[in-house]
Amino acid sequence: MYLWIKALHVIAIIAWMAGLLYLPRLFVYHADAAPGRQSETFKIMERKLYRVIMTPAMIVAWLTGLFMAVDSGAFHHPWFHVKAALVVLMTATHIYDGVLLGRFARDANAHPARYFRIINELPTLLMFGIVVMVIVKPF
Repeated sequence: MYLWIKALHVIAIIAWMAGLLYLPRLFVYHADAAPGRQSETFKIMERKLYRVIMTPAMIVAWLTGLFMAVDSGAFHHPWFHVKAALVVLMTATHIYDGVLLGRFARDANAHPARYFRIINELPTLLMFGIVVMVIVKPF
């Protein structure tokens, strides 16, 4: 059963990361869109990505990850604590994306497209750290 949980975890991580990388890119284009039909299309795309793909994937990643951590005794290893901290930061990024989504939904975005290009890099940096902790286990 453990390998099935692990497979589900990897699938959830891939879906979650895809959303974390794509949603800020949608924000880049939405920030430059004038109010109207195109802006409304971005709102639908952003909302569905966040609610239908990203959030369920994040929940499944957390649940399966916690199961595996408990089952494998990972809580006793220092590398896991670093990995867990990075996952919490990834979750904070997800929540902040939800805040930004709400602002776009209310036509209250205050950031230029460049801002979203910059924050789009954060999930990638966090992912590098998480993968190194899980694969290399440097300490």
